[in-house]
Amino acid sequence: MSGSCGWIVPDWPAPACVRAVFTTRAGPTPERGASVPPWSRFNLGDHVGDDPAAVTSNRSALREVLLARPVFLQQVHGTNVAHLDLESPDGTVADAAVTSRPGLACTIMVADCLPVLLTDAAGRAIGAAHAGWRGLAGGVLEQTLTAFCDLSRTQAHEVMAWFGPCIGPGAFEVGAEVREAFLAADEGADVCFQALNGGKYLADLPGLARRRLKAVGVSAIYGNDSSSTWCTVSQPSQFFSHRRDQGTLGTTGRMAACIWLAP
Repeated sequence: MSGSCGWIVPDWPAPACVRAVFTTRAGPTPERGASVPPWSRFNLGDHVGDDPAAVTSNRSALREVLLARPVFLQQVHGTNVAHLDLESPDGTVADAAVTSRPGLACTIMVADCLPVLLTDAAGRAIGAAHAGWRGLAGGVLEQTLTAFCDLSRTQAHEVMAWFGPCIGPGAFEVGAEVREAFLAADEGADVCFQALNGGKYLADLPGLARRRLKAVGVSAIYGNDSSSTWCTVSQPSQFFSHRRDQGTLGTTGRMAACIWLAP
């Protein structure tokens, strides 16, 4: 699933006009990546304490590689979907984005949350969503799908999704309130929770996202299958992880899932 630079290129049947990538801690080449520990090397987050000049350098390198402009959102664990156009600024408050404009990359930053990319077989539009548990339970995927289908004039069964790396089901410990938030809408979601002592649970975030998308008609889902190879927490040399690093290092960087239409 990795490209030659160590970044992850989705393996899915998207049309040739649809491009996508998931960045890692490594830069696009060995000499690129301006951040120093604990954000080393290719941190894209401008809100985690890293040197602003390093973040600017990394974002510029990303744009050079994509040959498209990544639009960075201000993500708030909500459900708002931004419709990107040529005037869309970085910092737009939203947790998802859609567009049909070539040369604009819907960009989701993560460091444990699940990034979800959307397109269809004709490449009529693209979309991306930031799915932490709050946004997922609140309906961010359903809102993004609705916006995507309205823009592309497609139906849900024509949409394909790709899940990127996130915190895995062996590491995502949550309280009972998280389980209850999902079971309130879907009693079958209980299969995505493993009980621990003290009223805690291990939660399968990509498993929960698959259930949400399948419930609204999206069955073509690729990428993260909840296996350990996709877990951000367990692979510190490759992935940033808020859950892993916040307590010991005080902060961590951000990776990005980008999807765009080639001009």
